[in-house]
Amino acid sequence: MTTVLAENVRVFGVEGNSDELDEPIKAVFADVAFVKKHNLMSLNSINWSRVLVQMAHHFFAYFQCMPSLDLHPLPAVEVVVPTGAAGNLAAGCIAQKMGLPIHLVAAVNCNDIIHRTVQRGDFSLSETVKPTLASAMDIQVPYNMERIFWLLSGSDSQMTRGLMEQFERTQSVSLPEELQSKLSAAVTSESVSDEAIMQTMARCWQENQSLLCPHTAVAVSYHYQQMLRQTPSPPRCCLAPASAAKFPEAVVAAGLSPETPMEILALEGKETRCTPMRKSDDWTVMLRDTIENMGRQWRATS
Repeated sequence: MTTVLAENVRVFGVEGNSDELDEPIKAVFADVAFVKKHNLMSLNSINWSRVLVQMAHHFFAYFQCMPSLDLHPLPAVEVVVPTGAAGNLAAGCIAQKMGLPIHLVAAVNCNDIIHRTVQRGDFSLSETVKPTLASAMDIQVPYNMERIFWLLSGSDSQMTRGLMEQFERTQSVSLPEELQSKLSAAVTSESVSDEAIMQTMARCWQENQSLLCPHTAVAVSYHYQQMLRQTPSPPRCCLAPASAAKFPEAVVAAGLSPETPMEILALEGKETRCTPMRKSDDWTVMLRDTIENMGRQWRATS
């Protein structure tokens, strides 16, 4: 991204984690007048349209796993979702509500707030975000869980709002028993260590000559564990969110050789531009000022 030099694009390099970056973005979008003035939108799963698009992944996965749709009733498929902010998981829950016969597995790394929530209703922060090989999933505040709570509670906005306000105040919520029961019925979960990620990447390459990204490996690790347990299960699909080429350090850690596409190698010689966001900076002010400046430039040339 840092090689994009177009005047209508600004790239920031954050000295922090995903949760810390979400805070200034949330603050900017909470200013309704500012959002309307600049026609702001987000392309991550803060934006509802991202979740809508991800719903198609679950239908496509189901159709790929079913040799025939002439069976009645349609059999179930287990979809394993590498999970960070839980946007794709929320999409799967909506697909379930639409009648798609899938069972969801939230596969997380050692930042396991979703795993604890599914298993025992413990929606609470750990002391720190732990850096892992599956870095895009190093998240402690999975904001799409709010959507899942609302969906599974029967659209109970008041209860959902109460849960999320308590979470913001205390950083800890115990789900009501009925909601936790519905969540655990809709979703299974598994927490996967870095060691398991590396073992999975190595095994998948050895057995299939398929190079997994570390996030995909979190899902495939669950699959390997289920194979070892030899428990009966429906057909299973593991969602693959990224290319291994984006994570050469994880590939090397797994004892494998990165396969870097020519398109990525070509980026190495290009000019870059990136504005650092240091911990001592006010990130919300930086975002607002940048948006204001870009807005003025656009209006001056339009």
